[in-house]
Amino acid sequence: MNASVVLNRFLWVALPLLLAPVVWALVDWAVFSAVFRPDLQACQQAAGQGACWGVVAEKWRVILFGRYPAAEQWRAGMVLVVWSLLLFATAARVFKPKTAFTLWAVLLPASALLLHGGFARLPTVPTALWGGLPLTLILSTVGFGVAFPLGLLLALGRQSTFAPVRRFCIAYIELLRALPLVTVLFLAAFVLPLWLPGDGFDLFTRVLFTIALFSAAYLAEVLRGGLQAVPQGQAMAAKALGLNVVQRNVQVVLPQAIKACLPSLINSFITLFKECSLVTIVALFELTGSLTLALAGDVQWRSFYLEGYLFIALLYWAYCFGLSKTVK
Repeated sequence: MNASVVLNRFLWVALPLLLAPVVWALVDWAVFSAVFRPDLQACQQAAGQGACWGVVAEKWRVILFGRYPAAEQWRAGMVLVVWSLLLFATAARVFKPKTAFTLWAVLLPASALLLHGGFARLPTVPTALWGGLPLTLILSTVGFGVAFPLGLLLALGRQSTFAPVRRFCIAYIELLRALPLVTVLFLAAFVLPLWLPGDGFDLFTRVLFTIALFSAAYLAEVLRGGLQAVPQGQAMAAKALGLNVVQRNVQVVLPQAIKACLPSLINSFITLFKECSLVTIVALFELTGSLTLALAGDVQWRSFYLEGYLFIALLYWAYCFGLSKTVK
């Protein structure tokens, strides 16, 4: 028998035996010896032997909704559920593009009104208090939605025969891609207000549009790859039929290009969804920052930060893995 075959069979038998004690120890720590109720004394007694999921049961409101007022968290909860459902439905192409666009066009202002309040006896909640998972969804989804058409224009402009437009698009794309998102967020949070007249835009708005402008540079390259995947004969045939430049792009080239790069677009959104955790450094407490907010002021529960981060990692995995499986 071939030596490589023997080695492969040995590894198939040996590796599970070697990993079994480690897997059992993790399962025992996370499940059998764990504390699931918000009992601080029980968690302290189980320290080093079992996980304390009680910290999640105790702090879940702050983790999910940040500094949003507790009495009004039902509003943030509604936004979270509706946005999550529509996000997965859109990614899975449950609705036709026009229907999905209409639903998002209605949902965006409705969600903003519900979260902000100030009408129908709903207390006003400023954007500075928005946080947790709803804030992560808003920043990533709206940021991606604004970045997509801008990235599309940049991708088309980079292929333009008009030199000034082509050079501007290339300069924009290469400059933004050369900067880390942290630097851009700092500029939006602390430098941009110095240039804006009066009070300018609030921090949430500045960060949102900064994320959109930053993401557009990356989406432009993704879309440019999709445009290059479309055979040139398609555009030539459309031109022969008498279609002008706009009609050729909108009706023939772009639908094929977007379909070709759809997996990359989903991947770009997943990356943006995770990168939104960086907004914590400018005092917007999204999902990751909300955990720090929940434990920073509570000395008793602070030592169980590991379980809190594992819970957040599970949420990120659920969204990212679910979105990745919508690509067909």
